[in-house]
Amino acid sequence: MNKENTHLTIVTTADGSKTIHNAIVGENYHSKHGALQESQHVFLKSGLQHFLDKNPSGEVSVLEVGFGTGLNFLLTADYCSEQNIKLRYTGIEAYPLTPDMIAETGYENFVAPATWENFISDYPAALAAPSQLLENIELEIAVTQLTNFSSGKTFDVIYFDAFAAIHQPEMWTDEAIAHTFKFLKPGGVFVTYAITGNLKRSVKALGLKVEKAPGAPGKREMLRAVASVQ
Repeated sequence: MNKENTHLTIVTTADGSKTIHNAIVGENYHSKHGALQESQHVFLKSGLQHFLDKNPSGEVSVLEVGFGTGLNFLLTADYCSEQNIKLRYTGIEAYPLTPDMIAETGYENFVAPATWENFISDYPAALAAPSQLLENIELEIAVTQLTNFSSGKTFDVIYFDAFAAIHQPEMWTDEAIAHTFKFLKPGGVFVTYAITGNLKRSVKALGLKVEKAPGAPGKREMLRAVASVQ
């Protein structure tokens, strides 16, 4: 392993899928109760599929805060490929993992071979510019802090997958949440695994409708918010 990555270790979660533990932050990239289950439940089912059920379309755009291992992207890309939905996906990641580190996760077991192979081969290019991974799948990873992220684009769905507030409080401030919502389209959906009083107040103050949704294993509830249609 690269010396720069000595603070990162592969760990197995309760559902058998793997994640990465960041010793500097003091937290896993995904839930210890199940990396795969969390991504499927919080982001794919409660985020993407919830939006598409209410807004059937042949295309969708997703912004992810905290791209990390790429698991949320892989599941989203695989689903969109199966459904023949054009996907434009932008991830924000201040400290991107190396392709070798991501390859140790074993996530190729959860998606189609073409999805995995194109992701691993094109991941370095996506860190520099939008990359066309598959015919209908575009990936761009912005290597920057959330508060420094800027884009002329807005998105249908936002996955907010930052480390927990106890470990990374700057990602959950009113200012950070307000900045994130600048990139959500009217009628768009925001989802995160967390649900706290402070987060609910921040989201409501920005005029979004807050919905309590059932949480992934290990959590009773999660937060979903829907932007008003202007």
